[in-house]
Amino acid sequence: MDNNLKREIILDNYQDPMNRGLVEDGSYLKENTNNESCIDNIDMMMKIEDNIIKDIVFDGEACAISTSATSIMIRSLIGKGVDEALKIIKNFQNMIEEKDYDKDLLGELIVYEDIAKQPNRKTCALLPSNAVINMISKYLENK
Repeated sequence: MDNNLKREIILDNYQDPMNRGLVEDGSYLKENTNNESCIDNIDMMMKIEDNIIKDIVFDGEACAISTSATSIMIRSLIGKGVDEALKIIKNFQNMIEEKDYDKDLLGELIVYEDIAKQPNRKTCALLPSNAVINMISKYLENK
């Protein structure tokens, strides 16, 4: 994917993110994720039924990388089983941390493949994945 297309996808997901806005529904798991070194502070909510991610929403204030990564991750995970979602997230985190990963699993999340060139942006990109892992862990503990 060329760099102009990557920038366009990131910018589109920053300016018009998917599923922005929290819900009043006790069946959703909720997690806050933030970056102490900048403004990133995102609340995420996830609904999982029968091991399938049915919905993910978020709100908060964050930079372009965090907001767009959250939006793209939401689109990538809704409808997936918990195990498949964890596999996608693990590959995403490995990519960000410059470890071995399967790019075929990442879909649009591949737009962050060069984020390691800006080490201070790694945390921004990883925020939503950390929140999703925590929510899935809560779901599995209470299952």
